Amino acid sequence: MTHGNQREFARQKNMEKQNDSVKGKYQDDRISAASRKQRDSEIVKQKQKKENEKEEPK
Repeated sequence: MTHGNQREFARQKNMEKQNDSVKGKYQDDRISAASRKQRDSEIVKQKQKKENEKEEPK
């Protein structure tokens, strides 16, 4: 009968883990979705630029 109890504890722990990961991801930003999208696109552009610079010197 202990298996049911272990499952319940595992479910609770997993729910807490998921809630914490979501909170930490966007809670600190406090910016609108449009601003976040623009910021993320700038980051992607910078990464692509670095990759292109790596490939050209060869």
